[in-house]
Amino acid sequence: MLAAPAFADTFPAKPIRLVVPAPPGGGTDGMARLLANALTESVGWTFVPDNLPGAGGNIGFDTTFKASKDGYTLAMGESSNMVVNQYLYSRIPFNIEKDMQPVALVARVPLVLIVSANRPHTSMAALVAAGKKGSLSFASSGNGTLAHLVGELWKRKAGLDMQHIPYRGAAPAMTDLIGGQVDMFFASIPVALPMIQGGKVRALAVTAGERVPVLKDVPTMSEAGFKDMEASVVFGLVGPAGIPGPLVSRINAEANKALQRPAVVQQLNAMGVERTPGSSGGDAESFARVLREERAKWAPVIKASGATVD
Repeated sequence: MLAAPAFADTFPAKPIRLVVPAPPGGGTDGMARLLANALTESVGWTFVPDNLPGAGGNIGFDTTFKASKDGYTLAMGESSNMVVNQYLYSRIPFNIEKDMQPVALVARVPLVLIVSANRPHTSMAALVAAGKKGSLSFASSGNGTLAHLVGELWKRKAGLDMQHIPYRGAAPAMTDLIGGQVDMFFASIPVALPMIQGGKVRALAVTAGERVPVLKDVPTMSEAGFKDMEASVVFGLVGPAGIPGPLVSRINAEANKALQRPAVVQQLNAMGVERTPGSSGGDAESFARVLREERAKWAPVIKASGATVD
């Protein structure tokens, strides 16, 4: 324990393994590489990304949590594997609340409700009216994803009978939305933005607390008449429980500093990404508190939806 502060000061003495519990090219992978590049440019740390997809992120997390507690194996977590999976899977080889050390909140990414540009729905009111006349379908990037849970929540609030259509990722869901095979999709803003800007889909509302600068003409769900619909995919740096406190604080401080660099802020803003709580992202405990709040919020929604994976 006495040596921990000195160890934190000299960390890292070698490259850091950054486990990405998702395939290359997706949102989690992109956020992991953004953080790794930001830290390399800010403080000169070297990362070795290691994509370990499978079981909704549980395989990558299991590897991370069984690693040495020296800070040299970290992972990029997101809402599904940090919050939702424990309520979806009957068997997980770890206890997320005991075996995971939250290190740094990286970003919160709001969702945007989109419909095909070829459909007549130009507002939330028009979409609800259509749903009252006939059943609507909503896409998600998989059972238990935030897109699924937000769709279930909105379905109840709108009083609509909607069919959930789960896909294996956001890309095929987007393809079918544009093609008219499904009516709507709560997509993360970075995923939806190119299609919105390209005129392929129409944005009706965002799940952020305030309007998003890159979609300034799109109302929030609250403005559209649906309160308590704020929802964001949480991305964060995590590691195995037991990493010395001074080292957690050091990594947290460097991550926050790196993510506040003007070029990185500009990149995040262009993606519609929020940095909360506060402009610095907060300390490790504030990140842990965010995760507790997310679990309390979504556990009853998952139970009500009846969603399971195995």
